[in-house]
Amino acid sequence: MAPKVVVVGGGYAGIVVSRTLDDIAEVTLVEPKEMFVHHVAHLRAVADPSWIDRIFFPYDGLLSRGRVLRDTATEVRPDRVTLGSGARLDADFVVLATGSTGPFPARIEAVGHDAAVDRLRELHASLEQSTGVLLLGAGPIGLEFAGEIAAAWPGRPVTVVDPASELLGGRFTGEMRTEVARQLDDLGVRLLLGTKLDALPDTPAGVVRPFTATTGDGEAIGADLWFACYGSTVPSGHLGADLSAVRQPDGRLPVTEHLRVAGHDRVFAVGDVNDTPELKTGRAAGRQAEVAAANIRALIEGTTLTAYEPFPDGMILTLGPSGGAGWAPEFGFFDAEATARFKGTFLLDHYRSLLNAG
Repeated sequence: MAPKVVVVGGGYAGIVVSRTLDDIAEVTLVEPKEMFVHHVAHLRAVADPSWIDRIFFPYDGLLSRGRVLRDTATEVRPDRVTLGSGARLDADFVVLATGSTGPFPARIEAVGHDAAVDRLRELHASLEQSTGVLLLGAGPIGLEFAGEIAAAWPGRPVTVVDPASELLGGRFTGEMRTEVARQLDDLGVRLLLGTKLDALPDTPAGVVRPFTATTGDGEAIGADLWFACYGSTVPSGHLGADLSAVRQPDGRLPVTEHLRVAGHDRVFAVGDVNDTPELKTGRAAGRQAEVAAANIRALIEGTTLTAYEPFPDGMILTLGPSGGAGWAPEFGFFDAEATARFKGTFLLDHYRSLLNAG
């Protein structure tokens, strides 16, 4: 009888683990969302609604032998996963790939496809109505969102505020950071670094309503739409007592070099949920999933395990359809043209193929 593998979470890491082990194990993927959401491209879909239908893929074609259960894990133990429906899944191996959560638009939390589409269309409509946008947080989400808004609505005032004194926290090369700042300036985006608001706007995030916000430097910013582009968290309330015992204060799980949760040889954690020392990106999640799957296969077959090597810092940041900049150790610097060429389709064909979505 094939060993039972339960994968909790159907994001970038979960789909790779599930697909890779489908031929050797009885795989069950647990995911509450109706369809896979290609989050890397969803800010483009907000600015350009013609992208909305392109970023959702059904899970139906992912597995040929295993199954995808649209459900929520309420308790994960090393040998069993209990679901919101009350079902209990016995497991020889458990893979935690639950990702992270954050305020919209950083994440789309709606589990139903129609609700998610409606949320994206509502945001586009709000941006259409807005006369000025304030974004809090100059990380990748805030910068890419600023670029998409400024490119789609030329002349629309966009201000980005962040308490960090350096763009992207000083990570990556000076050449990349300088190029990002230059392109944002060309797009008309104001970057206010090294300061923060005295208080959040008194209007709810995502609601079009005029407000004035004041920075710690005393500058008044007038706008009628704002978003928090920071504050991601790692959900961990579903962890049973054995796994909660090793959970870190930030919710992440410590893993060995083989991506096994510390103290649990048959539980793996991949992607945002683990403590690997690298940027949490879709690229890293996919590679971790490959290594975790290879190690589960090795445990099944009695062969040698593979150590995971974290990626050095690298990022390709889009700033609208024709802009952006990036740096990766294996490729070097990406200017706007190279960024648009490399990331212009957001690897849609790759994920369509992985999910066998036609």
